Amino acid sequence: MSLVIVGSMAFDEIDSPFGSSGRVIGGSATYSSLSASYFSPDIKVVSVVGNDFPDNAMEMLKAKGINLEGVDIKKDQKSFFWHGRYHNDLNSRDTLVTELNVLADFKPILPESFRDTDFLFLGNLSPDVQLSVINQTAPRPKLVAMDTMNFWMDIALDSLKTTLKSIDLLIINDEEARQLSGTYALVKAARIIREMGPKYLIIKKGEHGALLFHGDNIFSAPALPLEEVFDPTGAGDTFAGGFMGYLASTNDISFDNMKRAIIFGSVIASFCVEKFGTRRLEDLAKEEITRRVQQFVKLVNFTVNS
Repeated sequence: MSLVIVGSMAFDEIDSPFGSSGRVIGGSATYSSLSASYFSPDIKVVSVVGNDFPDNAMEMLKAKGINLEGVDIKKDQKSFFWHGRYHNDLNSRDTLVTELNVLADFKPILPESFRDTDFLFLGNLSPDVQLSVINQTAPRPKLVAMDTMNFWMDIALDSLKTTLKSIDLLIINDEEARQLSGTYALVKAARIIREMGPKYLIIKKGEHGALLFHGDNIFSAPALPLEEVFDPTGAGDTFAGGFMGYLASTNDISFDNMKRAIIFGSVIASFCVEKFGTRRLEDLAKEEITRRVQQFVKLVNFTVNS
């Protein structure tokens, strides 16, 4: 099944307690498409870059089987750039520089061959832009998922609520869930958010795992304890890409299969944080993924004597 990913392809520069990355490729579409490519062979990206986005990065993505026909290259502009500094706990960060560049007026257009996609993932963009992409699909995808953030809740809440009515799955973190719902308890927050439109909701909790909600069903997935975390940038997009890629590869959107997809998304995200930028995602072996899935199984497997 085909998966279309719409989002940013960009440059990041990360300062952390472990050093500095220098300028590396990043962006929601870059991370999520790389992650999804380990599961699904039919990944299509819609994004925009400037004339400074490296050819070798584009070739690396193509080598992973990622279709870049929907990437608009603006020859006279520069790519989006973000520079941030993480605090010692790696959970909080300061933004030092944000240069929107080509992303400032990004109006994604789906190529004709992308419009009948089976699965659609909308990375963190303006909710009006996200809705415009949904309206370009025909027929409607089997599953429409999106990410958003506090920024859009602050400046475009009405537009966000309109877009939420048109999606199936929302993927956000716990802080965002609390802000969007106006309540602290995540179970109650999940009910309020799903009443806004999405049937499914994933609330990411960073190093504490993730929660999946649908109807009366709740699934709690752990995060894999790691000895070293170098760079959490892109971990959420990597998780989402792995999740969506697994669903597309199985063509099964049942709650039970979504539980498996969360584990595979968490596995890929656990690799992402081990190096700066996308470096760890570029050279993963299938055997590494399999071994880490088995680690997840051992982490949660137990018996009860009644």
